[in-house]
Amino acid sequence: MSESTKPKQGTFCWTELMTRDAAAAKAFYTELIGWTTSEMPMGGAGTYTMFTPPGAKESVGGMMQMDGPEFEGLPPHWMPYIAVDDVDASAEKVKALGGSIKMPPTDIPNIGRFCVIEDPTGAVISLFTSRG
Repeated sequence: MSESTKPKQGTFCWTELMTRDAAAAKAFYTELIGWTTSEMPMGGAGTYTMFTPPGAKESVGGMMQMDGPEFEGLPPHWMPYIAVDDVDASAEKVKALGGSIKMPPTDIPNIGRFCVIEDPTGAVISLFTSRG
């Protein structure tokens, strides 16, 4: 999710790894794929690691450590994000279409707004609206 380019409605715009061992995952993906990483402190929520492909200027994904009770029972996983023009309106539409909200629309300071949804078949994905 670049701050300079607003992703288009309906496009996959970010991918995020949630893991219980961020150091091991970072070592694995940097060696396997050649990604470089940069760290962003998130205050009390730890550190967010950005993944950037070789030779690229912009990151394509990120990683968070799964710490805390909210992650109990969840396995490590990759989460794709789909761009929507209005995450709040899209969350309401999810419910109207028989899906459910796993995490309500939430601000990402200086970046945008996202929510996690489950479609009527049980698949989980995130929706994202850029602030820019």
